[in-house]
Amino acid sequence: MNLRFFSTLLIGALLASSCARLTGLVKSNPDKKQDSPFGPSGIPAPLRGAEAGTPVRAGGNVTLSQPLQITPESDIVWTNPDDPEGGIQELAPLLSAPKKGPWEESETLARQRSSRENKPLLIWFSDSKNSPGCKGISAELFADQAFNEWAREKFVRLKVDSFVRQKDSDLSIGDAMDKELRMKDYVAQLKKRYKVLGHPTFLVLSSSGDVVATYKGYHSGQANYTWGLFRQGQAIAERSNAEWRAGLIKKGYRDWQDRKGNKVFAKLVNYSKGQLYLIEPDGLRSRTHESKLSDADQSWIKQQKAARGIE
Repeated sequence: MNLRFFSTLLIGALLASSCARLTGLVKSNPDKKQDSPFGPSGIPAPLRGAEAGTPVRAGGNVTLSQPLQITPESDIVWTNPDDPEGGIQELAPLLSAPKKGPWEESETLARQRSSRENKPLLIWFSDSKNSPGCKGISAELFADQAFNEWAREKFVRLKVDSFVRQKDSDLSIGDAMDKELRMKDYVAQLKKRYKVLGHPTFLVLSSSGDVVATYKGYHSGQANYTWGLFRQGQAIAERSNAEWRAGLIKKGYRDWQDRKGNKVFAKLVNYSKGQLYLIEPDGLRSRTHESKLSDADQSWIKQQKAARGIE
């Protein structure tokens, strides 16, 4: 009985001594890197929550959007082989199309502007009627003049509003209802593509169409903080844009500018008697005459013609 008692005490003492030595080894190791209590980002958890916005690393969710496709020259099909001008739009009207205000309503036009102007795209998924967050950010940030001046320079902006209103009073009741249904379907498709579940949700896309940042939610008083998030997304997208454009420049794409200063990022695919045929990264084709281009572009064309012995 006494032998069993003393054996138990001895085993317990040995185990306690071993644990103490192991604990001492862990605490005394100065080379072991301690994990940040805020996680790998170094940002406190309250600032990383979905309510305040969740930054996403560049290219981290590119599958959520449809990146602009580069069309090989071999895939370019003219509308009429005997009339290569047929069906190809003039470049000037495309570049001088009026903008509808700070927020575009068409994703297609917004992404074309993003590519042409070399600016990232900020998409705001809104519910202007039912979302307190959308109403709050509209009044506290989007109505601020300083923010709008900054955003006008840094972004192309697109608003996708779940509250669809038919504004065309010239349509019949039937046509108005049909148009409203199509607009609602358009919004639903965009929300499904980008996996948007709540309002407000903000996405930052690079010119190539990659989603580089996602921010969700807004609470009153967060205007400066949310502006800071948009600055972060813009900086990430700017780096992504530079890499994307560098790759296309190697393939022959360059900036073209008309006499009014409008620019387009495109590749020359055909030239004949002063007429140029251009293709943008998304496959959109256009044509223009060299006389309508800037002096710098005309000089470039002259150099290219001289190098090829073209009069």
